[in-house]
Amino acid sequence: MKSVILAAAFAALTVLPILARGESGMEADKANSSMSVMWWGSQNRHDRTIRAIELYMERNPGVEVTYEFAGWSDYWTKATTMAAGGRLPDIMQNGYAPISDWIDKGLIDPWDDSIEAGLIDLSDVPEAAVQGGRFDGLLYGFSLGMNSQCVVIDLDMFEAAGIDVPPRNWTWDDFEDIAERLYDNLGVYAISGLDGELVWKALYIANGEWIYSEDGRSLGYDDDSIYVDHLNMVRRLTDYGAYPSRDIVLAEHGRGYDIEQTPIVSGEGAMAIIWSNQITAMTSAAGEERRFFMTHLPRLRADGPAANFVKPALFFSRTAQSRNPEEAARFVNFITNDIEVNRILMAERGVPIANRIREDLAPKVDEFTRMAFDFVGRVTQDSSPIPPPETAGHRQIINNVFWNLFIDPVSFGEISVEEGVALLRREAEQILEAK
Repeated sequence: MKSVILAAAFAALTVLPILARGESGMEADKANSSMSVMWWGSQNRHDRTIRAIELYMERNPGVEVTYEFAGWSDYWTKATTMAAGGRLPDIMQNGYAPISDWIDKGLIDPWDDSIEAGLIDLSDVPEAAVQGGRFDGLLYGFSLGMNSQCVVIDLDMFEAAGIDVPPRNWTWDDFEDIAERLYDNLGVYAISGLDGELVWKALYIANGEWIYSEDGRSLGYDDDSIYVDHLNMVRRLTDYGAYPSRDIVLAEHGRGYDIEQTPIVSGEGAMAIIWSNQITAMTSAAGEERRFFMTHLPRLRADGPAANFVKPALFFSRTAQSRNPEEAARFVNFITNDIEVNRILMAERGVPIANRIREDLAPKVDEFTRMAFDFVGRVTQDSSPIPPPETAGHRQIINNVFWNLFIDPVSFGEISVEEGVALLRREAEQILEAK
């Protein structure tokens, strides 16, 4: 499987889009480069990270940091191609979902040796803030912040529709009622993204389960009716007019929404499901005059488990192809513990993990970032345990089955919801059994 992935990456080399980069460019001869870093994200993240890199170089004369950044999809295509050519940067941004594949392929190294050598100082960082990056006891992912999914609510729309902000233990039945009332009173979409993989996961977390079994060879739940009921609700809301039809989503946004394109940003929707660290990018696109509130995801039952969990927002991983692993460690320490650079980054990647950084930023961040701080604090008091990372084969399931064979045919009425959910189980378990 590894050879197939790498061969595909080489084949894709000639058709990759051009990504932004530092002046020297990571593709150039690295003899004059001390360190390189790569990330994905919004323009807001790009601007802040570049300023952070410039500050690091000012603090460390003679150290040159080159960089590249991209959107989510282009990032992983680029990273896979670079891995095939032995040209990965010293540091790559990683996520809780994809990191396992990179560990399994031997493409990233743990940070433990740098911590033991004193290059990275964790004296002000609680263990809970980094444990999500440990796999088989080693710290492969260095957390850039704490994070949780949330429903963002447009307070002005809710007030105009005469609807109270829902409690933290609201249910999907409550959600459907609110969605219909929003459409009845304002003629707006309630939300977008209810048919994505994140909600699939959240449904089963709220049932005390995970989508994959412990050994990763099958789905981790037996009751398909939970997902059937949810997608039937999505279909009802689409027919009602309270949820955008699939043809509109694909025509205007492709497979899903970039954060800047969610209907809540344009004023066409009253809610959005996002990760808490995305609130800065969302409000930057929507306008800072907007009034939002962040609350828990709906539950299956009001007295049941939370659909939310606290996770590392993002990681920095040191690649196995790093030319300068010690400088990479010093850069991560700088991002973690330096007050000035965090005043530039302003918690855009999530709630900072170092205590004194959070304390310093709390009175300085904008109201939306402070809202994220408060929300993550509430979730830590009412959340489910963090689930395991997705098993190997997850991306194949999402890319080859979830959208093309399941969500699109169900959304367009080509197959029933029940047929689609059964197909997802059958195809997913074939992939998992073969891995």
